[in-house]
Amino acid sequence: MSDVSPPARAVVREPGTARGTWAMSSLFEHLLESPPGSDRLGVALVTQPPGVATPLHRHTREAEAFYLLDGRMDYRAGDEDHELYAGCFMYLPAGLPHAFRIRGDEPARFLAMVEPGGLLGLYDEVGIPAAELRLPGDDGLAPEVEIPRWLDASPRYGLEVVGPPIPE
Repeated sequence: MSDVSPPARAVVREPGTARGTWAMSSLFEHLLESPPGSDRLGVALVTQPPGVATPLHRHTREAEAFYLLDGRMDYRAGDEDHELYAGCFMYLPAGLPHAFRIRGDEPARFLAMVEPGGLLGLYDEVGIPAAELRLPGDDGLAPEVEIPRWLDASPRYGLEVVGPPIPE
């Protein structure tokens, strides 16, 4: 009997084939989801409309990385403020307080990576399945419905709010 596990399989996602979630007035396309029993890495293509902002928060378990494909965002990471534009990359170690706000007139699109990957389940828990791979309109959740879900689910994912959003 062999102690060697069978080789893992490659994951390939053609454009427009990932599972989508609407949360935060945004679209999360799940490109890589950790298999059951594993939480190694999660990857999502995220599209967010202008004006979307997060409160200053930290993740107690996950490191995050972002590669901005389109748009602009202001990012606070620890005590530093950054103006990010297409082509910028950012890495955030676990525990570092951070917040962002989407700027300009166009949506921002970025590749988001989290390790371990379980954090992406938070968006499923607070949002709803995307009817189409586009930004939600009136068919998305209203903030007064979604915010209580965030408050309830965040502690289970090690997400702690530590301050206000970046001002408009």
